Amino acid sequence: MEDYMELMRQRHSVRQYLDKAIPAELRAELDAYCGELNREGGLHMQILYDEPVCFSSRLAHYGSFENCANYIALVGEKAPDLDERCGYYGEKLVLKAQALGLNTCWAALTHGKSKAAVGAGEKEVIVIALGYGRTQGKPHRGKTADTVSDLDGSAPAWYRRGVEAALLAPTAVNQQKFRFERSGERVRATAGKLGSCLKIDLGIVKCHFALGAGEENFTWER
Repeated sequence: MEDYMELMRQRHSVRQYLDKAIPAELRAELDAYCGELNREGGLHMQILYDEPVCFSSRLAHYGSFENCANYIALVGEKAPDLDERCGYYGEKLVLKAQALGLNTCWAALTHGKSKAAVGAGEKEVIVIALGYGRTQGKPHRGKTADTVSDLDGSAPAWYRRGVEAALLAPTAVNQQKFRFERSGERVRATAGKLGSCLKIDLGIVKCHFALGAGEENFTWER
């Protein structure tokens, strides 16, 4: 996959899509990567193609979604950390889609019922719209490094890159309610206390941080 930081800068949420099918070869690559992530994260993520019903509901219209016929359903066995894992591994799949020339949008409530297979003891956490966007989306004004971390002039370069990558992560309504703190090579990431999808967002920003900083440079503080 190409440079992660560049993918993060290129990727923006897209809600309006072209009536253009995703080619078989891209589906195969996405499905294979989805399977790999499921095994790594203990999840049951599924990619549904040519299924326009989920995003044709009144809620989807309210969320300004148009012509979305593909989506990723983030599913897994119920567990305290399920939302965070869905955010972490779902964002890896989002960046893979971006690398393949596709567009995405995390969608918590603004869609109808998905057709994902949800087994006994499992839960569908969230879905991600997928396809060829009418546009590439646009960036939104975000917070600065000093408001989401303890970054200072003495911090190592890997930590600076990690925080920069986290600031490029999508969060619900662009709330960016997270914080990173470093002690040597140990990093602590925490979610905000009030807001929507906070644990999902934490997984997403931890994914960005890890890819930006390089997992070989630090360990997560539990």
